[in-house]
Amino acid sequence: MIVCKLFMIIGGFQKFSMIDYPGKISAVIFTQGCNFKCRFCYNPALIARKKRGSVSEKEVLDFLRDRRHKLEGVVITGGEPTLQPDLSEFLRKIKNLGFVVKLDTNGTNLEMLWKLITLKLVDYVAMDVKSSFGEYTEIVQVPVDLKQIGKSMDLLMGGGIPYEFRTTVLSPLIKNRNIRLIGKRIYGADKWYLQEFKNCVPLVDKSLRGISTYTYWEMQEFRNLASRYVKTVGLR
Repeated sequence: MIVCKLFMIIGGFQKFSMIDYPGKISAVIFTQGCNFKCRFCYNPALIARKKRGSVSEKEVLDFLRDRRHKLEGVVITGGEPTLQPDLSEFLRKIKNLGFVVKLDTNGTNLEMLWKLITLKLVDYVAMDVKSSFGEYTEIVQVPVDLKQIGKSMDLLMGGGIPYEFRTTVLSPLIKNRNIRLIGKRIYGADKWYLQEFKNCVPLVDKSLRGISTYTYWEMQEFRNLASRYVKTVGLR
């Protein structure tokens, strides 16, 4: 029987970051392909699924091997990393080099998320919560299995691995009501970051470019509201 070797489809590689992995100097790997088309996404080039990436798996691993004593961690983001069939094997190679791994995910692939946590292939997970469940499709613009997302939330809150939730606060689409509903769904969570919407970069929904964003004080009000539900709330 012939076994076809799978390789990661990597759409981008950032060799140095001090902000993407909390408390760690890291490299950031951007996987190609996403099952969402979020209106505020500022990486639209990573949404389409392709047969080949712009960076090879070998190139990334060779770089990491040479930086083992200079970098501490690796962030795997996207796109949506859990769509990659070879993700677990790829992360195993990274772990074998001695790095800690942070996964950014939208929570739609519960099976893969559970596998990575169970096999101890990730050390930190950041899960995007796009909106309250009733408004999810308005943000992501595709049908979505909310049960899978809810179970992914519960998996992270169940303990066993450091994690955070994060929500991009887009002024036309995220309001007090949405923050309250999200807060109730993730009640008791460890960390929840409210991210300011970027209106000056290429976006999936071009009509949002240049649109007014919430003020500093409005973001503080959202933070105060969110603090009723989770242990730690931060602004980004």
